[in-house]
Amino acid sequence: MVNQMYKNMLSGKSIIREQSEFATELGKKIGYENVFDYSLGNPSVPVPQAYTETMIRLHQTLSSNELHGYSPSLGNTSVREKVAAHLKGRFGIPYETKHIFMTSGAAGAIAHAVRCVTEPGDKLLTFAPFFPEYHEYVEKTGTELVVVPADTENFQVNFEAFEELLTPEVQAVLINTPNNPSGIVYSEATIQRMTDLMRAKQEEFGHDIFLISDEPYREIVFDGKEVPYPAKYYDNTLTCYSFSKSMSIPGERLGYVAVNPKATDADILAVMCGQISRGIGHNCPPSSVQLAVAEILDQTSDLSVYEKNMNLLYDELVKIGFEVVRPGGTFYIFPKALEEDANAFCIKARKYNLILVPSDSFAVKGYFRMAYCIDTEKVLRSFEALEAFAREEYGMKF
Repeated sequence: MVNQMYKNMLSGKSIIREQSEFATELGKKIGYENVFDYSLGNPSVPVPQAYTETMIRLHQTLSSNELHGYSPSLGNTSVREKVAAHLKGRFGIPYETKHIFMTSGAAGAIAHAVRCVTEPGDKLLTFAPFFPEYHEYVEKTGTELVVVPADTENFQVNFEAFEELLTPEVQAVLINTPNNPSGIVYSEATIQRMTDLMRAKQEEFGHDIFLISDEPYREIVFDGKEVPYPAKYYDNTLTCYSFSKSMSIPGERLGYVAVNPKATDADILAVMCGQISRGIGHNCPPSSVQLAVAEILDQTSDLSVYEKNMNLLYDELVKIGFEVVRPGGTFYIFPKALEEDANAFCIKARKYNLILVPSDSFAVKGYFRMAYCIDTEKVLRSFEALEAFAREEYGMKF
């Protein structure tokens, strides 16, 4: 018998993918260069040259088995050692090899982290707005995803709602900073207040509450600021990272779970991840990619174009009259739509070859996401379409 749960999911296709597929089809008709596709968060800048050079050298010098054979179930041991040393040097937390589990991107990291610290019937809190796939990452484990409503004034944390929803059934809290879709970076004050509350609740409830920190956009931050590293503020933290955005290698699928050495059962959680892999068929990220990335952990792609695009787009949106909180990082911006129905707003935008993503699936109504990881010249060319859309459909004057 066909599994009905997954069959039902066919009618709930990702709106991000739907908009991206529409853009592709529209591009076949009018030329993709004429489609202002802000749908998909696919990194647009080249990989670091050092990555390419390292990969070529590895292919020229290592054996086929070293390059393409299975790595150990927790990931290549030398790679885990280098990742631990990198994190220790950067953040001052004494990670060791035993605290690192290599994964297929941040999605794989979250899939393992949730299973490590929750059981079916437990609750896990996250904060709106959030990446829609969190529903699948969490709920397919049998854990209930509880959403803290957004503070739309600044997209930091709605602490009144957070404290109300942080009940004894909650075993973990999942955060994403810098945030997809808002682009907001949680401030140090936000992280401190959040973790202080979680510590108090751990003591009150008599059980651990883990913080799962989803950090694929850690390196994409603006105005020369640093992103607070949540594990420095809270012992029971599992950090989920991906090299997809920092090195522009999303198709290579590489990330990790880093267990704070002070966490409960810190010495066995990575080993538990290896056992979880046996049950979800998620073993061994690509060996050659692990080896190449491990040699250039301090490097990133040239990420400066994202800040340039953000500044251009933010200024244009404000000029037109959109309400928008200025992003502190990522390659997303999250303006308020010009009508309450964000889906209708984004459908109307298609007439102007603008492909935008409505906010409902991010657990906020009346907003839309723009992924500006596209060429700067295309961002600039889209302004005429944005202005015509706002003027002709909504009577905006600017």
